[in-house]
Amino acid sequence: MTNRSGKVYLVGAGPGDPGLMTVKGKTLLECADVVVYDALISPPILAMINPAAEQINAGKRRGRHSLIQAEITALLIEKVQSHAIVVRLKGGDPFMFGRGGEEMEDLIQAGVPVEVVPGITSGIAAPAYADIPLTHRAYSSSVTFVTGHESVGKYRPAINWQAIAQGSETIVIYMGIHNLAHIIDQLCAAGLTAATPIALVRWGTRPEQETLIGTLETILEQVATSGFDAPAIAVIGNVVNWQKTLANR
Repeated sequence: MTNRSGKVYLVGAGPGDPGLMTVKGKTLLECADVVVYDALISPPILAMINPAAEQINAGKRRGRHSLIQAEITALLIEKVQSHAIVVRLKGGDPFMFGRGGEEMEDLIQAGVPVEVVPGITSGIAAPAYADIPLTHRAYSSSVTFVTGHESVGKYRPAINWQAIAQGSETIVIYMGIHNLAHIIDQLCAAGLTAATPIALVRWGTRPEQETLIGTLETILEQVATSGFDAPAIAVIGNVVNWQKTLANR
């Protein structure tokens, strides 16, 4: 395919708080010709977009897909032929469970110039805003980030929860609310005790943030009772116990 006149930027919008948007990402939004954005981009960040830019909602939520992945890639290839700056705006960080690697690979294969602008991932920001340190010298020297929602037909049939349970002191799970019962069963079967602390952080850095804290034994009943739902990050490990101490400041 011939060289294009423009360039696609895979921009991480961060976890929702507009103050966590990178300067480079904000600058690109302000001068973009086209912005193709995901479902969970917060309104204050969308407000940063150049008013003259074409804005396209390509958001994918559970059970509600505006555009399928192949259509998004085709759209980016189409738009870059006639526009200098095409921004693919993705929640969090493009390369952290954001399909950024897939989109970049497809664009490169199509001969499209592409650049990644990292964003702050929700797996780090949401616990921080909920006063949960992912590491602590006395309690956790390792962190594992894992998706709780695997794609169909992926390169391996299932996450190795046993290895994760035994190999990391803090576990951060993205998109795990709908599969939480299965995940807890797997972690307990791998050796974690029912008393292991867990925190669920919904809308991690937004004003409407909710945090639900319990144990692997109690959290499912707490979710059912409270009506807690996605999108949320789950944090599992003894660092969760520090939330009460840090929150009471």
